Amino acid sequence: MTTCSAPGKVYLFGEHAVVYGEPAVPCAVERRARVTVDPRDDGRIRVDAADLSLDGFTVTWGDSIDDRPDVDVPAPLVEAAMEYIEAAVRQARDAADAPGVGFDIAVESAIPLGAGLGSSAAVVVAGIDAATRALGTELEPEEVARRAYEAEYEVQDGQASRADTFCSAMGGAVRVEGEDTRTIDAPPLPFVVGYDGGAGDTGELVAGVRALREEHAFAADTVETVGDLTREGERLLADADPGSEPSDELLAELGGLMDFNHGLLEALGVSARSLDAMVWAAREAGAHGAKLTGAGGGGCVVALDPSPETEHALGYTAECEQSFRAELATEGVRVEVA
Repeated sequence: MTTCSAPGKVYLFGEHAVVYGEPAVPCAVERRARVTVDPRDDGRIRVDAADLSLDGFTVTWGDSIDDRPDVDVPAPLVEAAMEYIEAAVRQARDAADAPGVGFDIAVESAIPLGAGLGSSAAVVVAGIDAATRALGTELEPEEVARRAYEAEYEVQDGQASRADTFCSAMGGAVRVEGEDTRTIDAPPLPFVVGYDGGAGDTGELVAGVRALREEHAFAADTVETVGDLTREGERLLADADPGSEPSDELLAELGGLMDFNHGLLEALGVSARSLDAMVWAAREAGAHGAKLTGAGGGGCVVALDPSPETEHALGYTAECEQSFRAELATEGVRVEVA
């Protein structure tokens, strides 16, 4: 039995634009998914996902999720969760050259589903690492990231980016531009997250931006502008001391770019009233900057504020179901001691 965990992430800059080859800077945060794997000889997969819905669910299936029994959980939720886990299992079997092995899998997650914090990436990354280790094969984090991306690419019908899985596997701040993925230095940024309790449809939102970009030149220009401001944010991070607390000046400059990024995402039609309300609540509480994080349409916003004011203000915002501080996770996927 092997347990591995992987962190979620917030986008400092660049979501949606990264789909079109522009750079993005996601940062891993200390909200983790833990996956425990125990190989079995009969080729079957049993998943106990206590935290992937309000009530959790347990499901067992054979070589295909088509074999699964009916369970008392909304079908789309089961299907989405099972597709990611099944894709991770295929990657682990391939990496360990064990095509017929089965697994008992337990998933625990502190990352809200579909909220823009990289829950699926964290589960897939932790699952591949745990399953391969349980079979006696240890992969480098970069290889875990590559295989996790392949799993997400398969499930998301080719619309996945490498950002979420690379960030979750490597930890810290990373830069993703097309197939170019690398870690970058960043100081311990004071992230505050607000969650509206909902989730956007990533595929639908990505398709919406694609249609807008194809129809209007200004939308393509907007995507390029997101890339430009991301490069400016990278420059600011490169000039900072990663070992020191960020200065107010740095936070103000990064925050201004975050505000600008949110406005551009609004123009691309991927924000929501709840997200805008939380962004404005954070700004009015004194945050240096705030924006949606992830695909949008609902889910989470991220703000920069070292004080308790933003977290407190979000807690009293009608549209916010939960607010919390999220420290930069300097460690990516890792083995957890039982």
